[in-house]
Amino acid sequence: MEYENAFRVFFAAKSQNEGLARIMTAAFLSQYDPTLSEITDVKTAVSEAVTNAIIHGYENKTGEVELFCGYSQGKIYIEVADQGMGIADINQAREPLFTSKPELERSGMGFTIMETFMEGIRVESKQGEGTRIFMEKTLTTE
Repeated sequence: MEYENAFRVFFAAKSQNEGLARIMTAAFLSQYDPTLSEITDVKTAVSEAVTNAIIHGYENKTGEVELFCGYSQGKIYIEVADQGMGIADINQAREPLFTSKPELERSGMGFTIMETFMEGIRVESKQGEGTRIFMEKTLTTE
């Protein structure tokens, strides 16, 4: 796909970088005059995806998270990827309230939140190689 504008960044899989991902995404998105609701939706979805990569992908080990944001014809495209453990059963992981980390008091709503706030979400994962989440959302045109 050809994007009118895009960026890709890699950052350490540390929980404090979740906020960095949100800010970078919001700054990129703000160029396209989104509504406040759209910015909040996208930031929330990115936050969930990045948190999943850090907590579930790497399980407190070192690694990198990749964030891509692209814009084309009124639509924002986002990818969040890790090269961590991968997901054994994507369908099960996407079920509301399912968590593989109950000891961390995780709600199991990450994918549900992403699906609620974004128009489309696709997950690719391979055990031992990592996970890539693709999300998209059409922005309101005035």
